[in-house]
Formats: sequence, C-alpha cells, structure tokens
Amino acid sequence: MKELFDILLQTLIAFFSILFITRILGRQQVAQLTVHEYINGITFGSIAATVATDLGQSTGGHIVGLFLFGALTLFMSYLSQKNRGLAKVIQGEPILVIQDGHILEKNLSRFHYTLDDLTHLLRKKDIFNIQDVKYAILETTGEISVLKVVEKENVKVEDMKLKVDQEDLYTDIIVTGNIIYDNLKKRDISVKWLTSQLKMMGVKDIKDVYYATLDKDKKIYIDYFNDNLNNPADITEAP
Repeated sequence: MKELFDILLQTLIAFFSILFITRILGRQQVAQLTVHEYINGITFGSIAATVATDLGQSTGGHIVGLFLFGALTLFMSYLSQKNRGLAKVIQGEPILVIQDGHILEKNLSRFHYTLDDLTHLLRKKDIFNIQDVKYAILETTGEISVLKVVEKENVKVEDMKLKVDQEDLYTDIIVTGNIIYDNLKKRDISVKWLTSQLKMMGVKDIKDVYYATLDKDKKIYIDYFNDNLNNPADITEAP
C-alpha cells in the first residue's frame, strides 16, 4: 500500500514538474520543436518515468535532473536568440529543395530526406505535380513551405466562370534512375515506348533521371540529377 502511495505521489510530482517546465519554455517550444528541444524532450520523458516508478532512488535527485535539463533547454533557446550563428549550428537553417519545378537532390539529401518523403510532404500541401511548385523550402522543423507558380494559385473556378479539366494522379515511372516496371504495366506502357519518348526529350541515359512521372495524357515530367538551373536560388544566410 505504501509503495502504491509513493508511486502515485511521485507520478503527480513528475507530471506537474513537466507541465511547469513546459509553461516556462513557452508555447513556441512545443509547436516548433528544434533538435536540442527534441533530444531534451526525450530526456524529460525518461526522467519523469523514473521519478514516477523508481522507488529505490532519491526522488529529489531525479527532480533536480529534470529541472536542470529544462534550464539547459531554456538557456540554449536564449543563446539562439542572441547569436544567429550559434542558432544555425544548434537548430540548422531552412533549405531550398525545389526551384522552378526542379528537385534539388543535393539539398534534399542534406536533410537525409528521400524522394518519397518529399512527395509525401507535398501531398499534405495538396500538391501532386512538382511542376506546380515555384519554390519549396524544407524548414528546420521538418515541415515544408511551398510557393506555387502563379498559374496554379488557388483561385475558385466558379468565381472565374471558367471551364477547366480535372487533373488526375500522376504515375511514377522513374525514381532515382530506376524504371518502375509495375507502374508501366498498370498504365499499359512498354519500356520501348518509354525509352523512345525519353530519347526524343533528350535523355541519353535513364540513370541521369532522378524522377519522372506520367500524367493521364501520357505527358512525361522529368527531373534530372543535374538540373543545370540558370539562376539557382540561395536562401541560406551569408557566413
């Protein structure tokens, strides 16, 4: 009975300690979790669980450790606000991953994101065609910010009284230089047809293609490993 009471008491202490620390750190810390805050969040949970269930060690020592990690998190946030260079080291900085409908593969790999990760984030933004994207920026929180090309901005069709064709889903046919044969089969397309179309589009080697899709009218979109952009944008800050 005493052990049950001790666990109940320590759980309450751990819960309200975490609640108190979270309120001190502020709502922004919860809504936009940075790397060091994520690490400390895991540590908070681990220490709080120990406080709640470990009856063999000093509860006071665990509570001190809990508040110490909270103080360190607050201190790192303070330093980040005061020193922009240090903030970039601790939190990282946003990076451009799409420009003018072209995927910037090197920038994407810096965040260890795959093509599937990128297309997933775009779909969450209701974007199914990369050609609709003027700029896409991968934020330090792992979210993506998108600026569409002006022709694809959200304007209500009924307001403009225009007749437009409904877009359909796009089929992935090449991913990182590899043909997706199953998708070709689903669309009843032969490899010979695909290679002939790519040749007409100037593709010398399929291995040069990072990503290619096919629309309902069999129009092919191609993104190369080497995009050769005329005016590559750079959103990073000068050192």
